[in-house]
Amino acid sequence: MHCPFCAANETKVVDSRLVAEGQQVRRRRECIHCHERFTTYETAELLMPRVIKADGSRQPFDEDKLRAGIHRALEKRPVSMEEFEASINRIKHCLRAAGERELPSRQVGEEVMSELRKLDEVAYVRFASVYRSFQDINEFKEEIDRLSADHDEGTGEQ
Repeated sequence: MHCPFCAANETKVVDSRLVAEGQQVRRRRECIHCHERFTTYETAELLMPRVIKADGSRQPFDEDKLRAGIHRALEKRPVSMEEFEASINRIKHCLRAAGERELPSRQVGEEVMSELRKLDEVAYVRFASVYRSFQDINEFKEEIDRLSADHDEGTGEQ
């Protein structure tokens, strides 16, 4: 890091501490040339992949859009803000962990549905009905039957 006082190329780290709940590192540095001290902050730059829409267009990942869709599905459901925020973070983590610069919107939708399924089954069916464009009541019934079958398998009931 260049010294902000004399522009020398070499500085040394005198002290490092985690700040902002572990999301940043605060470093006290000292210039080897002029001996002035200064503070720097380091954060991870975590870029979200771009989203490839069904029509082939590409757009930046929009966390507000993700939040709005999940919030709409969870409306009037007994899910805490902590659970809501944790699910948003898990979705973003999964999308980043894919390691791709671009992801199809379908993959984003599937991650959302996976999270909603664990969070609240009613919210899951609400989201799925819009996401998969259910055309009639039979499609709702089929999805609910699938949920029930998966639930029964998980509990060992017959």
